[in-house]
Amino acid sequence: MSNIREVKFKTFEWIDITNPQKEQLVDLARENNIDYLQVLDSLEHGHLPKFEKLAEYNFIILRAYTGKKNERKSTVSELSNKVAFFYNTNKIITVHKARFDFIDKESDSFKSIPHLLIHIINDMVETFVEPSEWHSDKIDQVEKTIFLKAKSKISIEELYFQKSQTRIIKKLMQITQEVVNKIIVNKETETLLQDVKDKILRLILIYDEAVEDTNNLMNTYLALTASKSNDVMKLLTIFSAFFLPLTFIVGLYGMNFDFMPELRWKYGYLFVVIFMTLVSLMIYYWFKKKKII
Repeated sequence: MSNIREVKFKTFEWIDITNPQKEQLVDLARENNIDYLQVLDSLEHGHLPKFEKLAEYNFIILRAYTGKKNERKSTVSELSNKVAFFYNTNKIITVHKARFDFIDKESDSFKSIPHLLIHIINDMVETFVEPSEWHSDKIDQVEKTIFLKAKSKISIEELYFQKSQTRIIKKLMQITQEVVNKIIVNKETETLLQDVKDKILRLILIYDEAVEDTNNLMNTYLALTASKSNDVMKLLTIFSAFFLPLTFIVGLYGMNFDFMPELRWKYGYLFVVIFMTLVSLMIYYWFKKKKII
């Protein structure tokens, strides 16, 4: 199966190249008078979205979400793949390593290059919608676990990846917004472009809220964990306060000195037990008065 697809429209031509070889990139740059370094940029690993307007063509790099649900990944290149656009008034070239279903399914019904360009960009932005729902659902689950004290355990590692992914996607959408705002189209596609801009803004707000919620959940989780640790230390301190004086009394009368009259006293054992009970009651009363227990 060829990795180059050419589609002829009435007024323009579209060339789509998937996972090109080095020789193909050289031919692409030479045949279309494109800077070879920019062609290399289109395949650079982890390249962020960008826009360059040159004399003979426009150059755009955008990224589409390609991560899977519940994957523990936290880098731009792991969560998304890019598509590079080279276009002018009569030709548009798309270059990408990964195969995208929305590109393969594009028809030949587009009236102009801006129409096709905006349509592909819209499909790329759409790939970020479903992940936003995943993160929202995950945040709801963690909130229920924390605040309703559900039996399921919370993984701090999962919270970390949740935080990292939402933060990265938010930054990626913000850069995408800057790139899309630089695109100039004809009047026929201005409405379509504005719809894409609105969708990007909506996603930025969704991911911004997700980032904030994840930060709050992580802080809450750490605070609750610290509170549980403090409760354990408090309990151990209370036990120590009770048993320390009692242990002292037991240790005192456990010494093997010859001259200890209480050891031969008939009521010595009863006296010590009563005294230890009174000490315990006094400690308990003091804790109650100080509202420690």
